[in-house]
Amino acid sequence: MTTGAGVSAAAERSLREAMARLFTGQPRRTDGRLTKDNLGREAGVIPATVFRAKDVLAEWDAHVAEHGAVTPGEARRDAELRELRRKLADAKAEITELNHRLTAAATVIAALHHDNQLLRTEHHHAGNVTELSPKPRD
Repeated sequence: MTTGAGVSAAAERSLREAMARLFTGQPRRTDGRLTKDNLGREAGVIPATVFRAKDVLAEWDAHVAEHGAVTPGEARRDAELRELRRKLADAKAEITELNHRLTAAATVIAALHHDNQLLRTEHHHAGNVTELSPKPRD
């Protein structure tokens, strides 16, 4: 016996229960994506049955149009990905800044090393001490 929706009462009930599970992110038989194919698999009915259930499909289409085809799990995943991408961009900016500082520090250290070498050379050449003979005692 079919309902006014074009499918049996049991099939319509299965489809509505499957639709509720998919919309709440609690699938039992699928990956949870909001597709009509997954609706049929979740309900345990063939695709033809899904497409004959006009009332169920109208509710499905209205919900997807209003809320989008993203499941709660996908929304959480997408939010987490956005946060991770933001953190990665911040980390890259910090690494770039630190690399600039490191390059500047290496330049200063090289200049100081060069100056130190020059001073050592100067000191070595100018640092020869000529020993004076002791002052004669009177």
